[in-house]
Order: sequence, then structure tokens, then C-alpha cells
Amino acid sequence: MRTKEEFLHLLEAHQIQILVDVRRFPGSNRFPQFNSDRLRRFLKKHGIRYLHFPDLGGRRTALKNSVNLGWQVAAFRGYADYMEKDPFKESLERLILLDKKKRVVVMCAEAVPWRCHRRLIADAMVARGLPVFDIMTKTRAVPHQLPSWARVKSEKLSYPGEAMKRAA
Repeated sequence: MRTKEEFLHLLEAHQIQILVDVRRFPGSNRFPQFNSDRLRRFLKKHGIRYLHFPDLGGRRTALKNSVNLGWQVAAFRGYADYMEKDPFKESLERLILLDKKKRVVVMCAEAVPWRCHRRLIADAMVARGLPVFDIMTKTRAVPHQLPSWARVKSEKLSYPGEAMKRAA
């Protein structure tokens, strides 16, 4: 886990102006420096705005009749199902509006994007034709790519199981 100073240097290296925290529960006993109140104060001192969007938070349960069977990980399938709900859609629209005006980063507890629900948020933005970059290091950000099993129709994103079988 990064120190708050290392985290700040990463944000500064990518000229981030707004950090959107997408942890459903924005606290940490192991890393109290990343609790929402402390992080908000710390970032404000350095000219970065902190916002918490709990409706973009993870830890969602998959539906019994989920169409997102392309996700082998139940947590990702649950989040993909949740992406069809109004709270997600409304918060995503808020995020997109911010992103059109400022340089925004989406933050969660997981450091790498491929093990975090942030990847699905990024998928939703890419499905709408927006450029998204996954920040890897201070000097490296890579364009976000939809997984091969994702399907987009009129900006509607799904991850059907049959698509994954064809991609294999």
C-alpha cells in the first residue's frame, strides 16, 4: 500500500484535479490515512478536490437471473448487474460531467484496476465513447480496454456468458 505522500505524487504526476472515491464504505482500519475525512483534508491542502460517490461503490450482489455471466468473479457480475440501476447511472453521469471539465481520477481500495470494480466503471465510460486511462505508475497510464466478453449496444454495456465462450 502506498503512503499518502506516494499517492499524492502519483496524482500530481498525472495532473489530477478531482479525486472521486468510489469505495462504498470509505474507511480503513489498516490504512487510516485513506479514511475519507483525512484524505479529503490532505488532498485539499494540495489543491485536489475530494468527492465521495457511494453509489459507484462496489460490494454488490449478483442477480439470480444475471445476464452478465461472462464474469467468472461473482463480485464483478454483481457490480455489472448493479450498473443497470438508477443510482449507478445517475452517479456515472455526475462523474462524466466532472470529467468533461477537470482531470478526474476514480479511487478505490484496490491498487490495480483489473482486480477492482473501477474497471467496470471505466468500461461504462468507454462504452459511451469516452477516453479512460488506467494509471499504473507516475510515468505510465494505459488506455482502458473493454474485456473481450463485453458487449455494447447503443451505449448499453453487458457481459454475456456466450460472448466469453466465443472469445476463448
